[in-house]
Amino acid sequence: MLRQIQSLTHRTLLHSHYPWLIPPFIISAPMRVFTGPNLALCVARSGGLGFIGPGATPHSTAEDLHSASEILRAAPFPTTFPGTAKGTELPLGVGFQMWNGDLDAAKEAVGRYKPAAAWLFAPREGQVETERWIAGLRGVSPETRIWLQIGTLGEALEAVRGDQKPDVLVVQGAEAGGHGRASDGVGFVTLLPEIADAIGETGIPLVAAGGIIDGRGVVAALGVGAEGAAMGTRFLGSEEARIKKGYQDEVVRASDGAKNTVRTHLYNHLRGTFGWPQQWSPRTIVNKSWEEKEKGVEFEELKKRHDELLKEGDKAWGPEGRTATYAGAGIGLVRGVKSAGAIVEEVRGDARAILKALAGL
Repeated sequence: MLRQIQSLTHRTLLHSHYPWLIPPFIISAPMRVFTGPNLALCVARSGGLGFIGPGATPHSTAEDLHSASEILRAAPFPTTFPGTAKGTELPLGVGFQMWNGDLDAAKEAVGRYKPAAAWLFAPREGQVETERWIAGLRGVSPETRIWLQIGTLGEALEAVRGDQKPDVLVVQGAEAGGHGRASDGVGFVTLLPEIADAIGETGIPLVAAGGIIDGRGVVAALGVGAEGAAMGTRFLGSEEARIKKGYQDEVVRASDGAKNTVRTHLYNHLRGTFGWPQQWSPRTIVNKSWEEKEKGVEFEELKKRHDELLKEGDKAWGPEGRTATYAGAGIGLVRGVKSAGAIVEEVRGDARAILKALAGL
């Protein structure tokens, strides 16, 4: 119970690391390609913490961080706005997929631009690789806080018992979009409190992720012991997302995530992406490719149909589409496109209203 009470107070470790944050803390997750510098900075300007996602190549990170620094130079935060944490230069974070990432390129980018946070995910070699990345990034930017995404109690325990402990654990529930635990994941409502009880003495802050779309999800995250809530799918419906119109339209249109999303590597393979470690699998909105695969159509034919439809642009997405539409199980709650700043303020405002109402009970 103590952990839950602490997570609802303003004096938290997250706030001490990121003084511009306005509680309750809203984080935009580092979605590959989709979350660039404009989105991350828009979230920061609204009192949240935005992460730039991995780019198309390992060197895309440095390019995005350079763009972020240029944007801030041209349009700095107001002088009344709290600055970034001591020892860092950019009030945002950056994400890395370890299994196919380039540690040397990551070190170069982080060391040069010193973002406030680095979010790590999906090591191919387990804890050994994770610790290698943590040590490498800390070596070039000691004040950049290391966030580690995990999806099981075992991963959490392994992380906090290692020689290189993360500064923050992102506890991803099974409802999440993109890549998550393939077969042993559970929702954060049960996973996060068990982790909180198991690692409470470490003092490492926990952030909840997976299926959080609005203020109700944020309150649920706080209630089970999280210090903040990370959202990915909701920000696919932001004006600043680097996303094709057909993709974004489908995220807004789709509903009933339990029925209309599935975890499968099919869409990775149709797009030519192979090699993901087997313990992770992406959640995507189903379309013709999945339906026909379930009916027994061979992969080679599915690939041919997929590639042909890709040539028609936005038609590649939607119920009659064939390409990947990675999104979380909460798609039915994404009902429109707004600026990332408006999303942060709306979600935070709704969460505060709910907390106030609950306090009245």
